[in-house]
Amino acid sequence: MHRTLISAAVLALAGLTAAPAFSAPAAPAARAVQATTQLPREVRPIHYDVALTPDAARSTFAGKVAITLDVLAPTASITLNAADLAFISATLASGAGGAPLQASTSIYAAAQTATFTFARPLAKGRYTLALDYTGVIGQQALGLFSLDYDSAAGNQRALYTQFENSDARRMIPSWDEPAYKASFTLQATVPAGQMAVSNMPVTSTSTLPDGRSLVKFGATPKMSTYLLFFGLGDFERVTAMADGTELGVITTRGNAAKAAFALDASKALLGEYNRYFGVRYPLPKLDNIAAPGRSQFFGAMENWGAIFTFEYAILLDPAISTQYDKQEIFATAAHEMAHQWFGNLVTMQWWDDLWLNEGFASWMEGRMTARLHPEWHTALGAVGAREQAMARDAFATTHPVVQHVATVEQASQAFDDITYNKGASVIGMLEDYVGAQAWQNGVRAYMREHAYKNTVSDDLWRAIEKAARKPVMAIAHDFTLKPGVPLIRVDGPACKSGSSSTLVVLTQQEFSRDVPNKKPLRWRVPVTLQVAGSNQQVRALVSAGKATVSVPGCGPVIVNAGQNGYYRTLYAPQQFDALSASFASLAPIDQLGLLSDSWALGMAGMQPAAGFMGLANAATLAADPQVWGKIVRIFGTLHGHYAGDSSRQQRFDRFAVARLAPVFNQVGWNARAGENATVANLRAELIGTLSDLNDNATIAEARRRYAGAADDEQLNPPALRKTIMAVIAQHADAQTWDGMHRAAKAEKSPMIKDQLYHLLASAGNDALARRALALAMTDEPGVTNSAAMLAQVAQEHPDMAFDFALAHIDKVNQRVDATSRSRYLPRLASGSADPATIGKLNAYAGANFAAGSRRDADTAIAGIRDRIKTRAERLSEIDAWLSAR
Repeated sequence: MHRTLISAAVLALAGLTAAPAFSAPAAPAARAVQATTQLPREVRPIHYDVALTPDAARSTFAGKVAITLDVLAPTASITLNAADLAFISATLASGAGGAPLQASTSIYAAAQTATFTFARPLAKGRYTLALDYTGVIGQQALGLFSLDYDSAAGNQRALYTQFENSDARRMIPSWDEPAYKASFTLQATVPAGQMAVSNMPVTSTSTLPDGRSLVKFGATPKMSTYLLFFGLGDFERVTAMADGTELGVITTRGNAAKAAFALDASKALLGEYNRYFGVRYPLPKLDNIAAPGRSQFFGAMENWGAIFTFEYAILLDPAISTQYDKQEIFATAAHEMAHQWFGNLVTMQWWDDLWLNEGFASWMEGRMTARLHPEWHTALGAVGAREQAMARDAFATTHPVVQHVATVEQASQAFDDITYNKGASVIGMLEDYVGAQAWQNGVRAYMREHAYKNTVSDDLWRAIEKAARKPVMAIAHDFTLKPGVPLIRVDGPACKSGSSSTLVVLTQQEFSRDVPNKKPLRWRVPVTLQVAGSNQQVRALVSAGKATVSVPGCGPVIVNAGQNGYYRTLYAPQQFDALSASFASLAPIDQLGLLSDSWALGMAGMQPAAGFMGLANAATLAADPQVWGKIVRIFGTLHGHYAGDSSRQQRFDRFAVARLAPVFNQVGWNARAGENATVANLRAELIGTLSDLNDNATIAEARRRYAGAADDEQLNPPALRKTIMAVIAQHADAQTWDGMHRAAKAEKSPMIKDQLYHLLASAGNDALARRALALAMTDEPGVTNSAAMLAQVAQEHPDMAFDFALAHIDKVNQRVDATSRSRYLPRLASGSADPATIGKLNAYAGANFAAGSRRDADTAIAGIRDRIKTRAERLSEIDAWLSAR
């Protein structure tokens, strides 16, 4: 699953109590033996034969399923997962023959299970459980759901499914846990003229007496329930062949032309993945289904052979798409296609090891993007992913990469920066430690051994360790079973007279934002060192908390050279000053690392907060655009920290604008022929941040271009259209806002319409932000846009958005996935710096969230406290630095 990038407010599960919690053994080896489960283990499904009849207009469906199963131990009942299903009949036939047994049905809504009890115990053996039932079609992305959208032919409704992590049970009564792999055949009775799509190709289509079509699909391989997919609507499909597999992109009618880039990306990626994994993609086709709308929880889902992706994340619209959009589309395709092997072919045993799916796919998306599009220079993006993980991992509310999951809610909450970005960063570090070829050999062996099966993390580590012939397991355990961020303190760099090497003393501590006196955990940390300006690197392992390393050459030493390690680096003051003086000559990726560490350590009070400012001041106009992008984003963050103190904020803004103006003058408003993709991205970032900093020149030029676009399209080219409109929306007055609102109501393209409603929620003006909140509670924006609009208002007005949500909680809950509220509400508040918000969030969480489902609430509270502390204790150092200038 690819997480959504449209907002910081990401959704997850709430309000459901699963079956009684289990205890997962702490030792990884024990988990491999005692796989955790919530369902009784006496019965195992083999095959599901599903017949589905959806009624989109009435938002209901009828279903029949015949489940071939094995009874592994005598039992008088069969329990499986079911949610919001009503059963009409339930019978059980024995493979040994005899009359079918009737079952009495008991539904346990809170546990999302149904139990079928028989008059006499069932003996061990094979049976077929036949169930006739009905269910509901929802409007949010869980189970079988509908999406309404405007088109040239009028309002349309399409159906899709979203089953990860625990929502296949809303369409099919099933053993809805990843370890219960089975095969599926699906048939659907659908309106004539509509396209039905599933994981496998259509094997037959016939016309029924009433004019409807009966569509049958081929049998799937053995797979987990959460990977099944069904879609239905007025679709069109474009296809291409690659490596013997039919690739397709399915869109709503009229949008197929926007799918060309995604289809080309799929062709390139499939060949690369077939070669990398050493196992060919095993299904005959691989579709990508583009759907209108959005979710606050995810952007795409890796259903085997039928990837679901929201339009904004897969279609390249020439009217509004940017270079960044293009890169994100490719990254999304790379992520979801990596899952076809790592997640679908080989699947984690239980949600404790979700990172095996998501961390690997996140790492692979970066690897494949850098490999297939080197002209985008995306390799430096690994530092950004690491920073996202560390920003979460440095608080006491974090969790290990391999985590304990006991309930449906906790499984959903596992889709976070630790699972995705820390997982990817740890993989990158370990690949660097063992070598790329050894890592690939281990992955190939893991794929071959566990195809169509389930695994735990240690299965991967064993395969890598065997291929690399290096002690990987112990290091991997340190970084996946322990929470937190290692800190490497660098002391004593000394180049002795007459020597050609520098001696460095490394001490391992721990980086924490909210427990400054915490006793540090111990990690075995692979480190890479290099004297600034040298091309010779040294690798070492810091174990037992300390190491002394000799580095070839004399001069300041970069620790974590190449930035593959997952740790913060704290230099002694003299060493930091020496590196600052050499900043312009460092490799761009090490400039990014030094900027990131100095910023984080400064805000945590572990080194002077002004250290970052000195580095930002040392950057030259010739610095890599991605280095400038980092500086731009942190300047935007500092501007936000000064909110509420206009005089101090204006002084900082004057400095930041003056620092960025020469960079923007160099980049310019207009793209130059043959310019680097990183320049195009920096241009958009500069315009956005200069707008945040209230730079009058930038705002005035954006307004000029927006106003003149009707007469001269070159003033508002597609590559800048969203960026310019965002400036207009942010600084809109009532008249401008009303104009955007009229445009949103009239727009027929779902992608552009969604973008316009998103912009309406971006206004900096308090009154307009309140209008956007009220608009979000109407039916006008569409049910999938409402939650996104609230989340967008929260970016600028977190307390306003959170208070509004609490005051209108019933309406908000209607517009948020019913299983996603324990994450959505806390993240509305997460940008606050008001102590009162902590009390309100605590009170809401205490009254509405299960004790084991407070992770996002506690994380939001920790972030608010940190923001308050930063403003009280760190900004004065920035002020002093500015005054000294």
